[in-house]
Amino acid sequence: MDEVAQVNGLRMHYRREGEGPLVVLLHGWPQTNHCWRHVVPELARDHTVIAPDLRGYGRTDKARDGYDKRTMASDVSVLIETLGFSGAAVVGHDRGARVAHRWALDRPDQVERLAVLDVVPMRAMWQRMDAKLGAAYWHMLFHLQPDLPERLAGNDVAGYLGYFFEKWTVNRHGLDAAAIAEYVRAFSAPGALRAGFDDYRASISHDAALDDADFDAGRRVAVPVLALWGEAGLLNSLPALDIWREYATDVRGGPIPECGHFLPEERPAEVVAELRAFLA
Repeated sequence: MDEVAQVNGLRMHYRREGEGPLVVLLHGWPQTNHCWRHVVPELARDHTVIAPDLRGYGRTDKARDGYDKRTMASDVSVLIETLGFSGAAVVGHDRGARVAHRWALDRPDQVERLAVLDVVPMRAMWQRMDAKLGAAYWHMLFHLQPDLPERLAGNDVAGYLGYFFEKWTVNRHGLDAAAIAEYVRAFSAPGALRAGFDDYRASISHDAALDDADFDAGRRVAVPVLALWGEAGLLNSLPALDIWREYATDVRGGPIPECGHFLPEERPAEVVAELRAFLA
């Protein structure tokens, strides 16, 4: 069921299904909560599942600011409190995993378990950024630039987003034409491209200093962490579990075979199986 709540001055759109312990699913870029369409019904068999459109994404308001991960995490924290929940297991993919990571650091009383899909901490990415990673993750550097990404991508939203859906996907049946059309529609809305790029820009303007301060102070995620990534994706070239173990005290996980970046759509059955075992 699609619903809307007033959260931190935003109209936040979210999907809710099921009954039981709360699981929150946070999407990445260039997507919306639509990316969880195969996962939500399965987890909702014995959980309450909430999948919001993050600040600036999908049908949630395109705010002019607040794309630092602390604010974006606060949005979701306030959402679940508004709905009467005190805690949740949190699953994040791509940018949503960065929001989830910050949420777990800021509200350890609220995040009971953390699953991160196809990312390592942003701080670790900046530290390892060399020619090889720069070539692989060029889009992160491009999206940091002011104004230019909106101008260039805005001339052909379908072409720009389609590049990533083509290049980062192994099981292309999982991202069918209807799903891609939904994402193109979402990012063609006024302010949507700018909001998505501001999410990336905040990685330098706001998030980096806070991430460094937390790490230097010895703050780590203390709840169980599940890290999954696509075996055929870019992240498989990094020691992902070892990296996460620098940032969390209890880490497990591994690659999903025959999968690229878009785990919940390319291999939803495998993702659901991993999440069910983790949540149990």
